[in-house]
Amino acid sequence: MAANNESAVLFDQPGPKGRKTIRIINWIAGIIFAIVVVLILMRLHNPPDGENQLSWELWKPALDPEAWTDFYLPGLWATIQASLLAVVGAVVFGLVFGIGRLMPNPLVRVVSGAIVEFARAVPVLLMMIFFWRWFAFVGLPSPAYWSVVLALIIYNGSVVAELVRSGVGNLPDGQREASLALGLTQTQSLMQIEVPQAIVAMLPAAVTQLVVVLKDTALGSIIMYTDLLQQSRRLGSMYFNILQTLVVAGVIYFIACWLLSRLAEWLPSRLQQHTAAPTEPEPVAPIAAGDPSNVNQIAVAKEVEELPLGGTDRQYHVHHRGTNASIHQWRQTKYVQGYDATHPESQEEADKEKHFRLHHKKSDEEE
Repeated sequence: MAANNESAVLFDQPGPKGRKTIRIINWIAGIIFAIVVVLILMRLHNPPDGENQLSWELWKPALDPEAWTDFYLPGLWATIQASLLAVVGAVVFGLVFGIGRLMPNPLVRVVSGAIVEFARAVPVLLMMIFFWRWFAFVGLPSPAYWSVVLALIIYNGSVVAELVRSGVGNLPDGQREASLALGLTQTQSLMQIEVPQAIVAMLPAAVTQLVVVLKDTALGSIIMYTDLLQQSRRLGSMYFNILQTLVVAGVIYFIACWLLSRLAEWLPSRLQQHTAAPTEPEPVAPIAAGDPSNVNQIAVAKEVEELPLGGTDRQYHVHHRGTNASIHQWRQTKYVQGYDATHPESQEEADKEKHFRLHHKKSDEEE
């Protein structure tokens, strides 16, 4: 249902003829895709020069338990280590320079903007190579690991900085105006009111950026970082089955990125549960009996016949008990308290009052 609502926002829902056309196109695309897959498998089974790539003799070393314990899992752990540290550093980098671009001080804004724009413009692989050569020259241990982490921090941190800036920019103007009206400075409003809201709003996009970080760690194999891709290549070079080992590595990358994508979809609904206002109405304090704001008395007063000279008849409870019943039950309450015209005691009171008025009218006429 949510997917249908989102698609309705992006474009008009197709009619019966349009849905039929879409089904036909989907069937044609599916048939073409199946044909391409069959052709690829046929070529792998009988390549022009080389052995059968679908042979179990080539797939067995790529799926052997030792391949997982000695190559895939250590490479995956190295990828996760670099990704986690890069994500934490990118968030810190993005918050610092993203907030810096919003500060009222023009010098801080200019310096932060220059750093962010430079980090966005330089390719991440170029930064990895530069840091790798530099760290190796100064003798830093594990230069490949730290060059991958630092390059990913700078590049993805610039993306997070833009997320922070856009998140604050999308907030209603009344947020800042209200905080300034309360006596806060622009910096205090930014740090205490606007940025916390922007962080909550940007979390789903930041989680999606995890997928980019995870995939970009594969660039570290160029500078000999022993990540999942590098380990898969090493295993393939040992058994001359590079295609098979890369396929397994690709499946692992796909599963990891798919899990992160599901996390990015689940996070907004989870945040909404913690930040959304309660939907149930708050309880209302009871109204004292006799209070003119009592909903039952207001509803009853609307049905009392007005006198010719204005005002309404003064009616009293036959059985005054005082009630704060809901407005939905006021008719039943009116009957119980004696307001209902069909109630016997109400009729008796009405007859007495009518007789009293006629008696006084006759007395006035005789006089």
